[in-house]
Amino acid sequence: MSFRDDFPGPDLDRSVWLPHYLPAWSTRGATAASYRIGRDGLVLDVPVDHPVWMPGEHDPPLRVSGIQSGSWSGPAGSTLGQQRFRDGLVVRSEEPRFEGWLPSSGRVEIRCRMALSPRSMAALWLSGFEDDPAQERCGELCVVEIFGGSVRDGSCEVGVGIKAFRDPALTQDFDAPRLPVDPADPHTYAVDWDADEAVFTVDGQVVRRCPNPPTYPMQLMVAVFDFPRWSVGGDDDLVPELVVEHVAG
Repeated sequence: MSFRDDFPGPDLDRSVWLPHYLPAWSTRGATAASYRIGRDGLVLDVPVDHPVWMPGEHDPPLRVSGIQSGSWSGPAGSTLGQQRFRDGLVVRSEEPRFEGWLPSSGRVEIRCRMALSPRSMAALWLSGFEDDPAQERCGELCVVEIFGGSVRDGSCEVGVGIKAFRDPALTQDFDAPRLPVDPADPHTYAVDWDADEAVFTVDGQVVRRCPNPPTYPMQLMVAVFDFPRWSVGGDDDLVPELVVEHVAG
């Protein structure tokens, strides 16, 4: 493999990772990840006092700690930015162009475990760098997406596939099959792709094949989320975690 990060510490490799979640739509201060690096690798978590991400702007409300391997935006007041989640978004803080690791084909894998509840989820997805306003290169390859509410009896629903969003060249091809996977244990989630096909695997076993995936530069997004509205009561003290042993590709 040509890339591998075992998160040896003492901090993130800032030539690869930005410890913020889509900061252009907000500010770096309001989008900073809660994380630490220790013996187990990278730990992303959402403490009970972690701020809501873009309150009043995103529905449902969420709190998130994430890292991403690329970033950019247009000037403040413009609409030029990444992963626009609704119409009318305006850049609040201009983001300098940052190109960490932006694969366009090949392999990406993550080995990780998750501490989730019904109000949380964790994911790794690849999103188009989306730096050409004339082209909607905004599709995603979802390598793993697990909602805590799906976990039961040593199994869970593992979301994988292509999310087309606004890219007219892509076809939505996403599913979340139930697999005998306990996300609290370490597992390896991966995608291998070229212009013809994306093959999604869990611990080396093929889960899904999707034709015609995107092959433009894509940034990695690694994040854990808390959705306060999904509380089942008596769970405000829970801290979801995503523990990453390595990312490679």
